[in-house]
Amino acid sequence: MARSLSSRRSTHRLAADAGLLVVAAAFVLPLVWVVLSSLDTGADLRVKVPEGITLDNFDAVLTPEITFTPLLNSLLLCGGGTALTVVCAALAAYPLSRFRSRFNRPFLLTILFATSLPITAIMVPVYALFVRVNLIDTMQGTIFFFAASQLPFAIWLMKNFMDGVPKELEEAAWTDGASSLQSLVRIVLPLMGPGVAVVTVFSFVMMWGNFFVPFMLLLTPDQMPASVSINDFFGNRGMVAYGQLAAFSIVYSTPVILLYVLISRRLGSGFALGGAVKG
Repeated sequence: MARSLSSRRSTHRLAADAGLLVVAAAFVLPLVWVVLSSLDTGADLRVKVPEGITLDNFDAVLTPEITFTPLLNSLLLCGGGTALTVVCAALAAYPLSRFRSRFNRPFLLTILFATSLPITAIMVPVYALFVRVNLIDTMQGTIFFFAASQLPFAIWLMKNFMDGVPKELEEAAWTDGASSLQSLVRIVLPLMGPGVAVVTVFSFVMMWGNFFVPFMLLLTPDQMPASVSINDFFGNRGMVAYGQLAAFSIVYSTPVILLYVLISRRLGSGFALGGAVKG
């Protein structure tokens, strides 16, 4: 009986491992295709080892018109939008976390509902509004909309992280004459560094891969970010430069990877609050 139960558990474990391997392969194979195709001048949709490794695809895409200018535009748009989102989310989450009101719950539910609204459903009135206020085809207008579209979920995340910081630490600072803004900047935000890092990464990644918003709000080709210029690799009549597309995809993914690496230590550090309110 015990041997039968043990063999059954082993079978279930093997089945689970096989399922995980299938799921992992579904994620890994596209990445393998991107890497191999970027080194193959004759790349197609098949995952294959190139006959001869070459960097010609990278030489073709590493030009100001194809890569450098769109990447700079993406950094300006997403960096500015992320900074604005984090600042506004912190200022909005602070009173929701520290002050109790009967309007807190309805406001948070409204924010949660706003996160589920598809951007495609509101782009027509947004486009008309931007035309009326002369923000169409401007970098600052696109940054504002990027921040506004990410702000609801950023506030929700920031508020939940901020709830983990003991209020007693702020009360001690208030006793020493600090204002609410000073306690937020000097005490709350440093202690919830992992939370700020999560909001930063999430906002930046969501903006970095957004194609529809800059495609609708920006008209000048010189202002287009990399998320829109990647469409240029898809030619007419179904022709696609797969090798150059793969090379551009690797370059395009580099800033997001670097951002994660830079703040990964903050993501894993946790809240260092042990013993902070004792005594």
